[in-house]
Amino acid sequence: MRKPKAKIKKKTKRAAVKRFKLTASGKVKRGKSMKRHILTKKAPGRKRQLAKAGLVSDADAPNVREMLTS
Repeated sequence: MRKPKAKIKKKTKRAAVKRFKLTASGKVKRGKSMKRHILTKKAPGRKRQLAKAGLVSDADAPNVREMLTS
């Protein structure tokens, strides 16, 4: 008689861990794009706003949260 198969352990997506963080209220925080290169043509105020963190949209948050929790 065969042994019953063990349930597969779900792993956290390592790429998601590097890109997203959960806030204390449960929202998903992310970094903004467009701030790595070609910065000379971007206005200083725009660059300051890009440096701040943003939130993942409500539509994408469940998928990201699933990638983060194992």
